Amino acid sequence: MVEELVAAGVTLVSAGAVYMMAAARVVKQYERGVVFRLGKLRPEVRGPGFTMIVPVVDKLRKVNMQIVTMPVPGQEGITRDNVTVRVDAVVYFKVTSPAEAVVRVEDYRFAVAQMAQTSLRSIIGKSELDDLLSNREKLNQGLELMIDSPAVEWGVTIDRVEIKDVSLPETMKRSMARQAEADRERRARVINADAELQASKKLAEAAKEMSEQPAALQLRLLQTVVAVAAEKNSTLVLPFPVELLRFLEKAQQGVGAAPAAVQQPVQEQRPSLEPRPDPDPEGSNSRQD
Repeated sequence: MVEELVAAGVTLVSAGAVYMMAAARVVKQYERGVVFRLGKLRPEVRGPGFTMIVPVVDKLRKVNMQIVTMPVPGQEGITRDNVTVRVDAVVYFKVTSPAEAVVRVEDYRFAVAQMAQTSLRSIIGKSELDDLLSNREKLNQGLELMIDSPAVEWGVTIDRVEIKDVSLPETMKRSMARQAEADRERRARVINADAELQASKKLAEAAKEMSEQPAALQLRLLQTVVAVAAEKNSTLVLPFPVELLRFLEKAQQGVGAAPAAVQQPVQEQRPSLEPRPDPDPEGSNSRQD
């Protein structure tokens, strides 16, 4: 009798252990458990930790609640300005309602991936090339809205969408390079012209000041000579200042006028060598005889 009780107890303990092993489940911190009992969804969602289900009757499906990073394969399309491009993107999303993510869609990851590819092709056709290259923030917001609208019904929320890369044909790259080069050359010419205008105004002001003070031109010339003479391997050709020529001309005129003033009184003191006429004509005749 005792042996039968012991055997029954061991059998019950073994059955209980087997039941516990079949019914015990562990849900991780970043997961939630959705229970189906005989194919019908149970209203409560199992949280993280240890939980129990009815073996054979219940089926527990775990749903990851972390943010999922899904790369969108490159999509080729024609922009609104008829340029063929290939665009890659990245989608960040997470599950907010585990029950809806399991019940409303067969595979929410695949559904989000297909919706992202379709939306990316659509956004390429509605945008211009300049928007894809320089105005990506606006396109990212539009792409996020296009994906998030149907994903909300699946219990999925789109956290962020980023356009990763835009590939252009080689001919378009060369054309854009030439356009950028021409634009930079145009800006360089405008800057040079503006610099010349400012320099001409400053030179005009400097010329006006030097015309009032001729000595300033001489000082500027000496400064130029000093600056050029610093290079020992250069030949210096020094122009002769016009002001110096004028000064020498005035000095020469002053030196030439001084001797003339000295010689005039000397000539007045010299006796005249010309013969004076004789007042007596007869006497002159007698001398001639």
